[in-house]
Amino acid sequence: MERFTISLDEDLARAFDQLIRSRGYANRSEAIRDMLRRELEHTRLARHEAPHCVASLSYVYNHHERQLAERLTDQQHHAHDLVVSTMHVHLDHDHCLEAVILRGATEEVRGFADRLAAERGVRHGQLNLIPVDSEAVHRHVHARPKS
Repeated sequence: MERFTISLDEDLARAFDQLIRSRGYANRSEAIRDMLRRELEHTRLARHEAPHCVASLSYVYNHHERQLAERLTDQQHHAHDLVVSTMHVHLDHDHCLEAVILRGATEEVRGFADRLAAERGVRHGQLNLIPVDSEAVHRHVHARPKS
């Protein structure tokens, strides 16, 4: 582990300490490490230096909207090599929240998320990408029930 020292003015140090306490950090070092990781990931993604990722895509939609649920499900089936899992939550009589866990090539994941969020009737689409190292690229398998 490498150590380094930073200097902060008193107001900034006090505000930082309040922030890390509110987020449950035990010390400044852990908070700084997380902030650095987050910024490095953001920079890698912005520069397209993260070829593979895991991601969560969340969105809200009105399930009464004409054939929207079917269109969303159809898009997920067409991207079965990216979609790991989907969770569906009924928010009220009209609205549903879906959270889709994705894994694959970053640009493919982004493309899928953009297409799905652009569906008429989808609201509040949010994609959270996390760069990952990929040791090997596996071909995906089409699995069908036997009967």
